Amino acid sequence: MPLHVPRCVIIVAGGSGSRMGAGVPKQFLLLAGQPLLMHTIALFARYDASLFIVVALPVAHIEHWQQLCSTYRFGVPHKVVAGGATRSASVRNALAVLPDTDFIAVHDGVRPLAPVEVIARCFDTASHHGSAVPATAITDSLRKKTGDASYDLPRENLYAVQTPQVFRADWLVHAYAHTADCPGAFTDDASVVQAAGYDIILVEGSRENIKITEPPDLPVAEALIALRRS
Repeated sequence: MPLHVPRCVIIVAGGSGSRMGAGVPKQFLLLAGQPLLMHTIALFARYDASLFIVVALPVAHIEHWQQLCSTYRFGVPHKVVAGGATRSASVRNALAVLPDTDFIAVHDGVRPLAPVEVIARCFDTASHHGSAVPATAITDSLRKKTGDASYDLPRENLYAVQTPQVFRADWLVHAYAHTADCPGAFTDDASVVQAAGYDIILVEGSRENIKITEPPDLPVAEALIALRRS
């Protein structure tokens, strides 16, 4: 392991695929002829080939992933670590194997289309402000349901949060140590870091940076890849 790497990324790939109804974990579904997770890893190699990449996978999926890498001759260097029962536990396991570093990104394994310019924007902003979280403004009308009734919510100043979320390494490590007694209490890393007392800076995300969660998402991702290649 290198002694010091300026930038690292943790890719959390612990999905079961239950909402996809595909019978295989969604990170292994084929996208443009290649397992989805490979597209995600390659994003960061394209941004910076020297980036240290760690992928957190469920223990039961690690051997299958290694077989896929051999079958598809996937050569992007990365380290695999066993994920935990929650997203937070998976990130903690990954933090434990990182080299000394300045900035750490955390990214969803099933966001295979994050534009390189978004990744660059996040690292650049974090280098100046300590954190960077990509987000897009909410454009849909919103309603909150209370019992049988519902009421509208103003969408001004509301944003949909994406990944990669990038932080100063010391902030992220301290934040996860600070919240060790709150398993499952957070849905993303920005929430963990903010709970530890640090400010979260939003940056412009991308509507192409979709998360593959349900069956209709896959053909949308295929279409976006085809559009980029054309």
